Amino acid sequence: MSQPNTLLELIQVAPGGNTAFLLPEAGIRVSYDSLRKQVVAMADDLASMGIGRGDRVATVLPNGLPAVVSFLAGSVAGTAAPLNPGYREDEFTFFLEDTNAKVLLCMAEGSEAARKAAAGLNVPVYTLEMDANGIVSIVGAPHGKTAAPPTGDDIALVLHTSGSTGRPKRVPIRHRNITASTANIVATYSLTNKDVSLCVMPLFHVHGLVASTLSTLLSGGTVAVPNKFNPLSFWRPVRDT
Repeated sequence: MSQPNTLLELIQVAPGGNTAFLLPEAGIRVSYDSLRKQVVAMADDLASMGIGRGDRVATVLPNGLPAVVSFLAGSVAGTAAPLNPGYREDEFTFFLEDTNAKVLLCMAEGSEAARKAAAGLNVPVYTLEMDANGIVSIVGAPHGKTAAPPTGDDIALVLHTSGSTGRPKRVPIRHRNITASTANIVATYSLTNKDVSLCVMPLFHVHGLVASTLSTLLSGGTVAVPNKFNPLSFWRPVRDT
């Protein structure tokens, strides 16, 4: 395959039998075939909710496979808008309103402030779950529609500036910009399908998403995603991977 131009194309590059993700605490390995099927299935579910090109899919999730699958699916069906799970309710209200989020995806626990903010804005909230085999899905999602594949010029991701000198501002990023950055990272670090990336950066941040995750997926390597960074147990997942 030639240089991918979208995130959907990016996850098609590696052989399907390669391990895409390792979840150290659960001892789960997820193949590229499984990742691709999960992303497409969730994108179709989002399309069945009415999500179309440019519609923002907000996510409030801790590091883990659900954060990655929902990010990729959101970028395929519409535009992904990952948010920091540590925000207060008023901050969630600002970001959900500023992104004009059409739906919010979160886990069953730990998202009370985000759910309250979404309720105040009448933003539909859906819960994600992951089974013992590492299959992520949207609980109670409608079915029946197929998400149209994105183009390189479509907006894949909306992030916000830090707001250090004022209110945070939206930064839209196109599919082709992300894939180009990812290819540059792979080339600069000479990444191959033998490499393993230990993702300790937050997956609501561009470095966690692009540098440690998408670049590894483009190279066909494996991303190890601990639930959280713990300096006392850091070397255990390093040893096990």
